[in-house]
Amino acid sequence: MPGMPAMKLYKLTTHTRGCNKSYDADLVMNLKDHPNANVGDVVEIYAPDDENGTHLLLQITEFNVNAGRDVISIESGIAAAFKMRAYSNVVMRIVNPADVALDSIEITFKDQYMGRSEMWRLKTYLTDTCVYVNKKIDYNDMQIRCQVYEMWSQGERVASGVITEDTKIVFRSSTSMVYLFLQMSSEMWDFDIHGDLYFEKAVNGFLTELFQKWKKLSCNHEVTIVLFSRTFYAAKSLDEFPEHMRDCLQLDYKGRFYEDFYRVAIQNERCDDWCTVLGQLRKLFTSYQATVLRYHEREHMKIPPATNSTATQGNFLEVLNISLNTFEKHYLDRTFDRTGQLSVVITPGVGVFSVDRELTNITKQRIIDNGVGSDLVCVGEQPLHAVPLLKFHNKDTTLTSADDYSLPHWINLSFYSTNKKIAYSSFIPRIKLPLFGSTLQDASEGGEDNERHFLSCNQSEYKHNHLFDYDAYDEQIFQPLPAQSTCSLQRVVRAKKTSVPSLETYAYNNEWENLTPTQIPAIRRKMSDPDIHHGTSAMLAALQPDATNLSESLASEKNSRRTIVSIAPIVRPGRALINPFDPSQVTIKLTSNRRRWTHIFPKGPTGVLIQQHHYQAVPAKSTQAGQHQHQKPLQPLHQNGSNNNNEPEEYGGENGEQYDRVSSYSMLSKSVSSQSEDKMDFFKRRQNSIMNALPANVPNLTATQAKSYLWGATGEQEWTPAITTVKHLRPIVEGEHHHLGDLEALETASPPDPVEAEAGGGGRGKIIIGVDWKSLTIPACLPITTDYFPDKRSLNNDYVITDYTLLPDDVNHDYAQSRAVYRKPLSTEEVCKEIVSQRLAQGFQLIVVDEKPSNGGGCSSGSAVLPVKPPCEIKKEYLLSIGRIFHKISLSGSVITVTGYRPRHPYPPINVDYRYRFHAPQHETYEISGVNFTTEKLENFNWNHMDLYICTRGDVDYPLMESLKYWRYRMYLLPRENIVNKIASCQRCDIFPDATADNTQDQVEDFVRLIEAVSKLKRQFARKARHDTPRITEKHHNQLNSQQQSINVRPKLENGRIPRHFPATDAVAAAGIAARDDQDDGFPVDIKFSPNATLADIFEAMKHPVTGVGYFSKTQSLPSCTFISYDALMWLKTRLNNGRQPLELLEAMRKERMICHASGDWNQPVVPGFVFYYVVEQDKNAKDYAQPLNDYRAFVNEWLEIEFQGCSFLWHDEQVTTPVPNFLRESPAPQSWTDASTNKRVYRQSHLEIDVNQKSDRMEWGHVKHHTVLQPGFAFEIVVEWVTSSGPIVADLIGGWMRKANQFNFLVSVPADPMAEPFTKKSDPLRGPIFIPLCTTFLPDGATLFDEFPEESRSDRMLFLQEAILSKFGFLPCVLEKKFSVGKDLPKEYQYVHCTGNMFALIRCATNNNTQMESPIQQEEEANFTRCVYGHTNNTNVPKKVGFLWAWNHMIPNKKWKAQTINNSADGELFQLKLLKDFREFCSNSDHRLATFWTQSQEIKRKAQKFEFNNNNNDEMKSK
Repeated sequence: MPGMPAMKLYKLTTHTRGCNKSYDADLVMNLKDHPNANVGDVVEIYAPDDENGTHLLLQITEFNVNAGRDVISIESGIAAAFKMRAYSNVVMRIVNPADVALDSIEITFKDQYMGRSEMWRLKTYLTDTCVYVNKKIDYNDMQIRCQVYEMWSQGERVASGVITEDTKIVFRSSTSMVYLFLQMSSEMWDFDIHGDLYFEKAVNGFLTELFQKWKKLSCNHEVTIVLFSRTFYAAKSLDEFPEHMRDCLQLDYKGRFYEDFYRVAIQNERCDDWCTVLGQLRKLFTSYQATVLRYHEREHMKIPPATNSTATQGNFLEVLNISLNTFEKHYLDRTFDRTGQLSVVITPGVGVFSVDRELTNITKQRIIDNGVGSDLVCVGEQPLHAVPLLKFHNKDTTLTSADDYSLPHWINLSFYSTNKKIAYSSFIPRIKLPLFGSTLQDASEGGEDNERHFLSCNQSEYKHNHLFDYDAYDEQIFQPLPAQSTCSLQRVVRAKKTSVPSLETYAYNNEWENLTPTQIPAIRRKMSDPDIHHGTSAMLAALQPDATNLSESLASEKNSRRTIVSIAPIVRPGRALINPFDPSQVTIKLTSNRRRWTHIFPKGPTGVLIQQHHYQAVPAKSTQAGQHQHQKPLQPLHQNGSNNNNEPEEYGGENGEQYDRVSSYSMLSKSVSSQSEDKMDFFKRRQNSIMNALPANVPNLTATQAKSYLWGATGEQEWTPAITTVKHLRPIVEGEHHHLGDLEALETASPPDPVEAEAGGGGRGKIIIGVDWKSLTIPACLPITTDYFPDKRSLNNDYVITDYTLLPDDVNHDYAQSRAVYRKPLSTEEVCKEIVSQRLAQGFQLIVVDEKPSNGGGCSSGSAVLPVKPPCEIKKEYLLSIGRIFHKISLSGSVITVTGYRPRHPYPPINVDYRYRFHAPQHETYEISGVNFTTEKLENFNWNHMDLYICTRGDVDYPLMESLKYWRYRMYLLPRENIVNKIASCQRCDIFPDATADNTQDQVEDFVRLIEAVSKLKRQFARKARHDTPRITEKHHNQLNSQQQSINVRPKLENGRIPRHFPATDAVAAAGIAARDDQDDGFPVDIKFSPNATLADIFEAMKHPVTGVGYFSKTQSLPSCTFISYDALMWLKTRLNNGRQPLELLEAMRKERMICHASGDWNQPVVPGFVFYYVVEQDKNAKDYAQPLNDYRAFVNEWLEIEFQGCSFLWHDEQVTTPVPNFLRESPAPQSWTDASTNKRVYRQSHLEIDVNQKSDRMEWGHVKHHTVLQPGFAFEIVVEWVTSSGPIVADLIGGWMRKANQFNFLVSVPADPMAEPFTKKSDPLRGPIFIPLCTTFLPDGATLFDEFPEESRSDRMLFLQEAILSKFGFLPCVLEKKFSVGKDLPKEYQYVHCTGNMFALIRCATNNNTQMESPIQQEEEANFTRCVYGHTNNTNVPKKVGFLWAWNHMIPNKKWKAQTINNSADGELFQLKLLKDFREFCSNSDHRLATFWTQSQEIKRKAQKFEFNNNNNDEMKSK
């Protein structure tokens, strides 16, 4: 080792980070000891007596002169974790980072949102750093905190290492969105071998263990739990069903009627302790089957008999698609406290599902494209054939037609088995016995009998258990069946494989493989899966006798053996069939889909990736001569069940020996030949070289082209039937953790001996599939790298190539000249990085290819950063892929070239129309819903537009369009009411108009402060004491007669704020003027204008730097001397005598050209609100003079401007409005400002600088969309939209706003689609509004409401009555954009939000002229698949009854929800549920509450009319 004397000992001391007189680094040493060491070097530290013990690697980050000689100091936490005692002697030496490079590292993070582009930046940041187990990583530029979880190097789990360019980084989130689906098929009510119900095994066993693991790793997932099942009806035609049943019926391929049910038990909840939920599930279980099967029963009505389906026949794919419909919209309802999505299906079946081919194709494409983890947990026993297995519906009913299967690699399979032991037997049955009571001795050769006749064979075929040569018998049975055979399912072949391949050619040296090779001619057929390889030439090529290199001979040995026993099944010409008992006979082409999840698996001892929940038991005696392998009782097997979280999916070595798909030799020869000398000794030290530990499943990558097996996610290993689920075998690499710093798990790599019965099983290797707990507790995010790129031939033949170039500098130059507002443009390199980031964010992956191009690598992140003036041009190239779309982005000098490859023959888009019934929490019944499952055409994404948007830094010419899938965070600003306590103290909840104080002015002032913060504006002179002044409202001001009192008496103190004294500078306090309501605006009052003051006088006073209106500090694109109209109005109001209106004065000033809109546009009238105006006459030579932009459009894109409506009483005295409720007025007032002024835009959009605290190393910007009008008593909407920003930075910004606005208002996050109505496009399939009918027949003698009014106004009046009821319960109206529909008169609808932000309500006009809105289903020209029998139902959008739609706000994190329990209620009832219950009671007129409300309203109207009548009479008297 360079620069270090051998074995010098150092004394070890420890320090704690961050204490005074202490060090910040992990490792501190004295430079004098280490003249050759540099900052950045990696050193290895270990105890001298323990050469093979734990070695700690640390990086030198600083030297310290104060450190003693021959002493090194380590941070105490690390020392404790690595069991290094203080003051002991240790060896320290500098190591070459390449020798300790990590192959892969897993990093966990919690309670934050980390987008894929942030993951890439974090990877770049971590490259060339040293990490150790549990190291906390703080990446301040991006506001990211995470922790190291697990590391792998050279086939073993290690405790420390160095991250290099080639290290694969896996991100795992312990705060994900998790959907748990329990399949309530008929097997749930069956008993398992231990006598438990499968439901008990699933809930008391699996879920209980899962929740314990969540608690142990302190996961904080947002969980939805759904019970689902399919009900079959025994009916021949639709006529047998009564009318009320027909809406949701579907018809399957066999002509059976069925209906799917979904029961949502838990929706978007977070809990610290999930055990309470288990009780809830058990309750649901007891009544589930009866409820679902008898759901349609009515008295005196005959309905067809209903049965629950088996797991195989169930709605498995539909359930996955339902979760995908939610997951696809992750960019719409973005929250900042979780990352990642996982759907888990828990089934009592064994992993076999009977499915529809079209739906399978959709599901596969959607799961892979969206990068969503999908886990399947079976609580049944593992069968004897390859699973998961999808059996396609066979629409061909002829006897000879064989079944067609698919083995999905995109489902991660786990088998859950309990720990129970049976005293008398260790036998685990692997099949369910057929029902015909035969004695199946040879159970292990049987099939899986999920459908009753899976093996419809003659009983006499089963031989009883006596001395018998089974192998010979099998050979005879498995002869090719004659084509005219009548057996509906051919007996199928199973090839037996050794667990460790012999390295000679195929000489079968195992006593149990006495087969004679006979080559069977291969039959060429058309494949059912587009990926399946078409020819068999590759197989035959591999059989050539002159196979010279090692890998070829191995491959040929595998292939020939496969060909020996693969007897061709019955074949319809033109179709290849998959045999689930020997899937290895089919090879398929390698595709990017196969490799999508590759990089989340660690590499095992054998040099191939392993899936940590699949183990193989290896016989104790070595099966090969001449092998000095240190035999471990358990070999991890690189065997896999899915695309998801833990399966190994890759062949190449990682440190520069990655398998190269296009080259002509396969991984084996490569990884063996490329082992360099010094690496070899490293391997010897670990006692297992890649050579002698080859697993049973060497990839069958032949010399001609990369192929892969059909089964398993990697397609690299053959399926072996010797599979068992044994719970008590511990894996080599225990999936459970050394998480809290205990490293024993790393040191004791060889687990206890497996059970004798297992290992001694005739020498055959067994594979054990356990539960992938890691995937279910801390699911992996889709990796940001992959390794498949098509070869040149394929690119030319199968892809359409398009390219375009970007010249950011030129674009920016043009825009800089035309743009009113200067913003620093992105450099070409930043644009290039951002273009790559955007593709990553949309689900692309960087392709890591092995052939290092001359320009420094496919993704040379840190290494290619050259000096500012490079002698040669910068050259970088990135390859990215998603599905069958590839992008190449190359940067050369100042030119960026984007080349796109998309498939020449894309898959046709498919649309499946699906009907089902679902029952969400707090709903009364199962309601009908419909949803579409469609594949997205990724090739249609408009990347050119996105790239130009980035180049021009979000210019208005390139707006964000819906199709660009930009992220958004939607908020409502609501007035703060301390309402929960008020409701708690009352029995009833309709207390609102009385309980809320009128603090409009406080709310408006608060709002102004918030928008100032959003706009990042500062005032030159902070408005003095604005909010420290006690607010004195009209009601109290007469009682106050001295300054002293005004300070001490605070009419409104319920917010717990303490009034402070005026600052001494305040002119009012100094003068001691008697308090009038002059201090309302917080301006010092110096003068009152006389009634005859001229406009010029008033204007001069307004401009006064100290006592005037007050300007904003100098800000780019605002002219100097800018103020907002609201401030000016409030300033004028306090200084004018009654009779002059402030607004008219300001307008007069504008007409006199004293003031003007701050954009410099003279045509903009004065609008009250947060609208900018500036003083026109200024000294143009003043140092801070700035002129206006003179471009209204550009100004509006820069600044938020909001008009204030409905609060003009703040600045002039208005006549009192009538107290009559709106629904009883002669001419009702409009519902909102949108009804009043129809041409006004509801929303406006402005540019938003996101990185306010300047933390990010990335140019970050976004947009803010907001209501154009603020009306007190209405929700004000703000939406933040972005693509070029990092999640944590946006979260930081919005968090700042929330803190700013929280005195009289508060910001609450709301979903994009609050009501989630069924049958609407993009709505969440498992969510739906609760319908609450309104009783309209409470008048005596059955009189109708609003009889006294004309017919045409009645429907509107009904809406206003509903609005009045909602406002009694504390709901505020929300203004939405009008939905337009061509030629249709849409029913009026208004939406409301509760003042706590917890729920929404919607009222819709029940129109009389039955305008039916058709379902927004099927507009495109896609192939449509529907199994709905009954056509489209009459749409739910038009209510038949008067009532309310009520929905919960699922964006409020659930812990806050739970916090609002009502303390004094008996059962700690939730405030939300109490409100719903009370609202239902009120609407149903229980205790005559509704009738009372009606009579009270009529009474108010009568009084008002009387009062008016009297007034009119008085006026007439006076006039006479």
